[in-house]
Amino acid sequence: MSETTKSEETLLDAIEVEMESTRKPPWGKVTVLEEGERYRINRIEVKPGHHISTQMHYHRSEHWIVVSGTAKVICNGEEKLLMQEQSTYVPMNTPHRVENPGVIPLVMIEVQNGEYLGEDDIIRFVEEG
Repeated sequence: MSETTKSEETLLDAIEVEMESTRKPPWGKVTVLEEGERYRINRIEVKPGHHISTQMHYHRSEHWIVVSGTAKVICNGEEKLLMQEQSTYVPMNTPHRVENPGVIPLVMIEVQNGEYLGEDDIIRFVEEG
């Protein structure tokens, strides 16, 4: 049996951490970049023609910054298109969703802020159509 070197162990640890902090829903990918007591920073990738579910949160707000691609944001019933380097704020208790109407992946940085960031604070709305 071969022994692993220190650099191989470090690489394996990094891969394990990356795998633990990335999830892949059908619409794309979410990677947790950093977490603190009242915040979480995610890298969100939405596949072309896909969208996240319409949802809201009682205990956190979100700020979305578009890194690349085009985001169609529906926030409290109002639609707007965001391009690279543009951003939007999603207040607590506000129904919202993001879609990728483009032909390249939409990449956003999401900053969540609030007193509670648990997954059970996601209220999902039934999709129409």
